[in-house]
Amino acid sequence: MIPLKKLLPAFAFSGLLSGTAPALAAEVNLRFAHFMPKNSWQSERMFDAWKQAVETQSDGRIRVTVFPAQTLGKAPAGYDNAKNGIADIAWTVQGYTAGRFPLSQIMELPGLFKTGAVGSCAFQKLYDSGALDEEYKDTKVLYVHTHSPGHLHTRDKVVTTLEDLEGLKIRRPTDLIGDLIGGLGAEPVGMPAPEIYQSVQRGIIDGYMLPWSAVKSFRAYEVSKQHLDFGFYSLAFVTTMNKRSYENLPADLKQIIDDNSGMDWAVNAGQGYDDADKTGLDVIAAEGGTVNRLSAEERRRWQAVADEITKAYITGLDEQGLPGSETYRRARAYVSECETELN
Repeated sequence: MIPLKKLLPAFAFSGLLSGTAPALAAEVNLRFAHFMPKNSWQSERMFDAWKQAVETQSDGRIRVTVFPAQTLGKAPAGYDNAKNGIADIAWTVQGYTAGRFPLSQIMELPGLFKTGAVGSCAFQKLYDSGALDEEYKDTKVLYVHTHSPGHLHTRDKVVTTLEDLEGLKIRRPTDLIGDLIGGLGAEPVGMPAPEIYQSVQRGIIDGYMLPWSAVKSFRAYEVSKQHLDFGFYSLAFVTTMNKRSYENLPADLKQIIDDNSGMDWAVNAGQGYDDADKTGLDVIAAEGGTVNRLSAEERRRWQAVADEITKAYITGLDEQGLPGSETYRRARAYVSECETELN
């Protein structure tokens, strides 16, 4: 395996991320689907980098074709597209399939971690522990991760109090985040991220929640000028592979897939969000956006709502016979471990 930390700078220097196909004829062709724009930082740092790592390590025996921007299936169908073989590999948000990954979505709970790298490290540790095996039994997981904490963005309404949120229609990425938005007094509206731009532009929603980096990736800064440094949620993501596509590989090519799975790629994704947040904030400022902040007293009010959402979600899992409390405890412990390991 080529070490990821060495691989990424080499790609950036040599221009290998241009998508040039290996010189040798491929034995295996894998279709990798995601919903980010082709020119997003994720395309370069996550998807194209993984493609190049696998193709290089296999000496061209594996070829990976990356399908961006929902060109091989809509975002909410990502996991099923991998499960059913529409794509060989898919990157998606677990919460787009409501109720299917209840333990994984513990990573979305407010205030669990402060950076994408730490959240991704903790999530991968939780997956590696076997605690989530039942949720992913239909596919071959390559790695899981989170994005950096997400914030609130509105078209033109300044939001600095709970009262300011009342009556606003806010896009929620998942049901769990929808509970948070509703608890804060707004009306949650479900839709995948690629639909945000037009929905704000047409007045279907008043705002949305995204990390700073994604505001830039989806050019949503063009339709939203007020931003609240909120940071109370993150999303869980998975990059996963069709089981048959994996099992049909010869042993040495399976090993290459395994080599390019797990913690290094999880942290690379999370750190990518942290790094891209800086660029996202710069673009918001350059485009005339205003970043607002909560007062200490107001933040305590919002935090009280977030704490209630966390308590209700964990209690709900326990009442369903799922190990909600235990999984949450383990997730918090892994966050602490990762904070130490990554600092």
